Amino acid sequence: MVTDAATLSPAAIDDAAQRIAPVVQASPLQISQRLSDRFGGRVYLKREDQQGVRSYKIRGAYNVMAQLSSEDLARGVVAASAGNHAQGVAYAARAMGVSARIYVPTNTPKQKCDRIRWHGGEFVELIAIGETYDAAAAAAQEDVERTGASWIHAFNDPRTAAGQGTIAREILSQLPSPPDLIVVPVGGGGCIAGIATYLSEHSPSTRLVGVEPTGAVSMSAALVEGGPVTLGEIDSFVDGAAVRRIGDLGYGVLAARRASVVAHPNLPAGSTVRPGEPLQPGQTQVLHADEGAICSAMLDLYQDDGIVAEPAGTLAITALEHIHIDPDWTVVCLLSGGNNDVSRYGEIIERSLVHRGLKHYFLVNFPQEPGALRRFLDDVLGPDDDITLFEYVKRNNRETGAALVGIELGTPAGLSPLLARMDASRLSCDRLEPGSAAYRYLT
Repeated sequence: MVTDAATLSPAAIDDAAQRIAPVVQASPLQISQRLSDRFGGRVYLKREDQQGVRSYKIRGAYNVMAQLSSEDLARGVVAASAGNHAQGVAYAARAMGVSARIYVPTNTPKQKCDRIRWHGGEFVELIAIGETYDAAAAAAQEDVERTGASWIHAFNDPRTAAGQGTIAREILSQLPSPPDLIVVPVGGGGCIAGIATYLSEHSPSTRLVGVEPTGAVSMSAALVEGGPVTLGEIDSFVDGAAVRRIGDLGYGVLAARRASVVAHPNLPAGSTVRPGEPLQPGQTQVLHADEGAICSAMLDLYQDDGIVAEPAGTLAITALEHIHIDPDWTVVCLLSGGNNDVSRYGEIIERSLVHRGLKHYFLVNFPQEPGALRRFLDDVLGPDDDITLFEYVKRNNRETGAALVGIELGTPAGLSPLLARMDASRLSCDRLEPGSAAYRYLT
């Protein structure tokens, strides 16, 4: 694998654009009036979900494989991915007639696995191993060392990043003047590295914001610590961006740009900035988006705009509420992928409701006597409240029985009156707080 960051340059990105042109379309750049009205400025969506593999990952995967020698191709290729890079590799393998082994985490959505097999056909062997991208990548590297196959890295390769950097090249060609701000998701850092590299020469005044999911801030941690670090526990819900350790390449590019980091609960406060601080021309910043807010943005895109986006694909849009945007700015958000499994929408709705303050869970001790549940419904539940879950946990004795109760409110403001009615009742009601150890059993 090529690791020299010096090979990532605007010229390399121009070359990549020519190389991938036969299989990659110039994705639409669409104005979003809804987001423009809500956040200010003129907000455009760069619709990489419209690629044949429904994400931008085809750009990097094909750019790497198109540069392999015939001897390399004959030995086959190996990749690791949370799903989207795998589809790009699978597509390229089938187009080139190359054997590929692709490693994915065991929690990769079924929709993505099905699409990998569909794109790769008989040329691809799909191997599910480990619970995170990093675990799958470790298994893939062992395969490379054992077989001598070519390693097609999802992000930590200048050739991959050059392919992703063609997104910036397209954006500049699709607008009459350079944008004031580009917002992109950050997983392993290859995409933002390519975009930053191209902007450095062709639009140095454009502001650049990278967005990580709150549960996997590997780029932010690296910038604060002065180098890539391996995170402990991460939330893999945003599967396309849940990476324990940022790539050296992506970190190096953003560190060279002196990227600032927005405050995060798990990062030292003295090393970060407050959210919403105005960005200066040419400034680069990395911030995070809450998984529940991401789910709300996904649902808004689907219901209001008819756009199916995956969690990682919605990161850039979700972050707009944390960015100071001047009314005259042109803003581009990279909608990076649309590979969302319909079976996940139940969890997406749940996380959105919790984030918006509409869904709450309680452990309620009911006295084992006639009419106890009726009194709860009459005296505690409000007129706009609804019980969405009721499950006895266990009966400790003959006098009381604990039940897990999920309540959906009509408005977030209904929580305080609900808690007051609980306090006034003779029931013992313990609220399960999001993020607590007990609450994690619900998700």
